[in-house]
Amino acid sequence: MKFEHAAHVAAAPDAVFALTQDYARRLTWDPFLSRAELVGGASRPDVGVRAWCVTRTGIGMETEYVTFAPPRLAAVKMTKGPWPLASFGGAWEFVADGDGTRVLVRYQFKIRPRWLAWAVEPMARAWFSREMRLRVAALERAIATGNR
Repeated sequence: MKFEHAAHVAAAPDAVFALTQDYARRLTWDPFLSRAELVGGASRPDVGVRAWCVTRTGIGMETEYVTFAPPRLAAVKMTKGPWPLASFGGAWEFVADGDGTRVLVRYQFKIRPRWLAWAVEPMARAWFSREMRLRVAALERAIATGNR
């Protein structure tokens, strides 16, 4: 199951990228998460660095950066997560767009057990899609109010 959400943010790609990847400031703008931290002694994101994030509903997931290319792209894959997710990956892309940045959020996941995916994946997609729209809207507000 794949989905994406795009939005325009009125700031340069480097500022938008920096805010989204700064774990010290992540919870100041990101309504999806109640906890966000790098693990294994890492002080900043990079390829191979792992992060632990918990949604505001209490679902936790460890991810590992597979791409970290400031100010253009950050991508992760799940290394540990809730049992119903067989796999999960996501990418945030930042492209200069006129007077700001086009932010493109892409996610893909597979539900287990596979025989139940036909029922669960559409609901999971609707939930993730809604949450990502809210998340990007919160990013837009944070940038607009000076949280750069």
